[in-house]
Amino acid sequence: MKYGISTFITDQGIGPVALGRALEERGFGMLLVAEHSHIPVERRSPWPGGGELPGKYYRTLDPFVALTAAAVATEHLLVGTGVALVGQRDPIHTAKEVASLDLVSCGRAVFGVGVGWNREEMEDHGTDPATRGRLVNERLALIRSLWTEETTEFHGEFIDLDPVYSWPKPVHRPHPPIFVGGGERAFPRVARYGDAWLANGVPPEELGPQIDRLREAAGRDVPVTVFDASHDEADVAAYAELGVERLLFALETQPEAETLRALDAMTSVVPAEH
Repeated sequence: MKYGISTFITDQGIGPVALGRALEERGFGMLLVAEHSHIPVERRSPWPGGGELPGKYYRTLDPFVALTAAAVATEHLLVGTGVALVGQRDPIHTAKEVASLDLVSCGRAVFGVGVGWNREEMEDHGTDPATRGRLVNERLALIRSLWTEETTEFHGEFIDLDPVYSWPKPVHRPHPPIFVGGGERAFPRVARYGDAWLANGVPPEELGPQIDRLREAAGRDVPVTVFDASHDEADVAAYAELGVERLLFALETQPEAETLRALDAMTSVVPAEH
């Protein structure tokens, strides 16, 4: 099993350069960062975590700016979104941003995607929450085409695009891996568009049966990455027993000194041979 970190990078916590270097120094192989463009003041959508929305949600840096900073400060660290809110993003710009990150990182970009939970946030982007799943599917199909085809033409339910050129193409072939987030309702999206399932903090006792259902739905052995995961030693061992490919520990957003201490504590439960 491989190990990494998932976190929110904000203007109040450790910066992406210092964080990227700290992760690589400690042997972590992947950094995934969260995205929220903004948080509406009047919000009806409940936070899935329950209770008040944590302050870090209000202050996230643009993920591709932050990830580029982390990428140029490191040599081996995989850098990606966990998750990019594709339903709120222009897909042509997004395809270019991911491909550009992949180019400047020499093929180390990962595209973690999701549909999102904050209905008011997506409505501000002109997205209808009732159709966001279909919209995300269509945008993912377009993005993959922009990455892999010389020219792209697309005519769907939401997108009507006459033939276009789009460069740069990603360094990673055929394209940066797409990690699809979400629960079991996202399994058809994982099967169709995903290179891996990005399971959000699912405890190991629940994850095993879900992996079985995922692979039955997909008809193939889909790799699984758990992000926002516990670094409890027993949980780490249980995830390894389930055959999880990557475990990304949840790193709270804190200033640099506190972050480095937290990373050292997480490193202590990672097997030396990883």
